[in-house]
Amino acid sequence: MYEKRIINGNVYIDFTWKKFHIYINNEKIALLDERLYPAKEEINAKGLKILPGLIDPHVHFALNLGHIVACDDFLNGSTQAAYGGVTTFIDFLEPVDTVEGLEKAFYARLEEAKDSKVDYAFHACIKNPICDLEAFILKMKSLGLTTLKLFTTYSDSNRRTYDEDIIKLLALSQKHNILILAHIENDDVIRLSDDFTHKDLPESRPSISETIEALKLAEYTKQTNGNLYMVHLSSGKTLEALKMAYPKLLNKHFYIESCPQYFTFTKEKLLGKEGELFTFAPPLRTQEEQDLLFKYKNLIYSIGTDHCAFMKKDKTRSKLKDIPLGIGGIEHSFHVMHHHLGDDCITKMSLNPSIVHHLKGKGEIALGKDADLFFYKPKIGKISEHHSTCDYSVYTGRAKEGQIVHTMVRGNFVLKNNEIQPHTGKFIKRSV
Repeated sequence: MYEKRIINGNVYIDFTWKKFHIYINNEKIALLDERLYPAKEEINAKGLKILPGLIDPHVHFALNLGHIVACDDFLNGSTQAAYGGVTTFIDFLEPVDTVEGLEKAFYARLEEAKDSKVDYAFHACIKNPICDLEAFILKMKSLGLTTLKLFTTYSDSNRRTYDEDIIKLLALSQKHNILILAHIENDDVIRLSDDFTHKDLPESRPSISETIEALKLAEYTKQTNGNLYMVHLSSGKTLEALKMAYPKLLNKHFYIESCPQYFTFTKEKLLGKEGELFTFAPPLRTQEEQDLLFKYKNLIYSIGTDHCAFMKKDKTRSKLKDIPLGIGGIEHSFHVMHHHLGDDCITKMSLNPSIVHHLKGKGEIALGKDADLFFYKPKIGKISEHHSTCDYSVYTGRAKEGQIVHTMVRGNFVLKNNEIQPHTGKFIKRSV
């Protein structure tokens, strides 16, 4: 007898919809079958679609910028995740430059995340390192971290990692089978001015800074046979340039993540009412660049939200230098991306991030995988509410095509009938 069975659902399996019953034992999927077998507990999913729990590979909960902290902590951020069908997220450790700093940052973040409602992992984060890079990676792996983020910009805050070390890290990524994540903007092209307002953000961080730096890092990846993951690609021009120059590299060694905001808004938002609420980095791009993003959408390997929410009062500053860059989005990412891409978004938000970020038990409805699921009721409507501590969402009023009514993490309800349930997520220690 099985512990649980979910019956009568329309289940997303192997990239299509099938009428299967799902049987769960020990928090994992034990059987997928059209026949009924005995179970201690039954969940009737008639009229609902059942999808694999989503993975958001790029969030910043409780991000501390020194002068301000992002308003969604791990408890609130993970609550929003459950409302959005996200059963696993990956946050970032504080950027450090030594092995000792890495270990300290890991345990500090682990303590912060203990109240998470859903499962989670961490990316290590490095800044202008002053240590043995291989020792850094070995320490990462011992802590269950297989992904390492670096910045090619932010030299003004000493977060930039320079080309010589980037090449070394890419070579080590091939040796140790880890993944290097990169915030890709050319530091020399970016212009910072005390006089800039939020309207100047696209000129401060122009798309050419992303494109030329992406091409450079793609070449480094090719030369080293390394593994690189480009976070938050913003411009379709960058995507087109990478396709033309490195077609065989894309999503084999050089993986591309983009975000819902770049598919949804253009830089005209920065010129309109409350334009300062749409400030993040990289910034919004032109309509032409967004059109190219849709044209080459199949080259986008995964979707991350870059969730980093700040209150209105903190965003509405007269000078760009005083505005914290970031927006929320984890609760609405599926609604937004499904509206844009249909079912094509599902793999980009579940299976693909599980593969590239080494989340072996996650990402698909299959035998032996964690029973991470969300239940979706098709219904045309608009996004009208959010569960963030933030006092606004840029996605309010956007179209959505259904309601997420239940979310399960490892076979346990964290959201049931649109209400949060008692549940604690766990840290996912990754290996390669």
